[in-house]
Amino acid sequence: MSSLISLSDIAIRHQLQPGDIGTVIALHGRLYYDQFGFGLGFEHYVAETFAAFVGQFKPGRDRIWMAEHQGDPAGFISLVHRSEQQAQLRYFIIAPKYRGLGLGSLLFRTCMDSARQYGYESVYLWTTSLLVQAGAMYRKEGFELVEEQCSSSFGVPMVEQKYELKL
Repeated sequence: MSSLISLSDIAIRHQLQPGDIGTVIALHGRLYYDQFGFGLGFEHYVAETFAAFVGQFKPGRDRIWMAEHQGDPAGFISLVHRSEQQAQLRYFIIAPKYRGLGLGSLLFRTCMDSARQYGYESVYLWTTSLLVQAGAMYRKEGFELVEEQCSSSFGVPMVEQKYELKL
């Protein structure tokens, strides 16, 4: 991250544009490979599920936040409807060079505020114990760890974790 970049330099939009689907998938594929050794199975999973999300997108129930700095993808998060009462937080990612600016906290808080505004009763998310800082942020917001399972579905051994928050 350049010390010249600040949070105010980052634009956040709520509409997907051409190329964004590939960008979100690529961000996940590269980052999780570089940091944790996740294989192509993970990128395939993100591609498949993200394409389904885009195809079933419901305005007023679903929402995205695409963060950019001078055209460079800086981060992404989405709120995905699962029922009238429940939403899932998905595809939350901050590009490494934009970490430490408060962007992750901003996207996360804004997403949670939208879940409340949309009238959801609960929000859940799946993550892995490898994402220590993310888990701490979720718990700080009041999410509770409700399920854990050992897995190697993305080519590395890990503990998948489900967190849930009652709103």
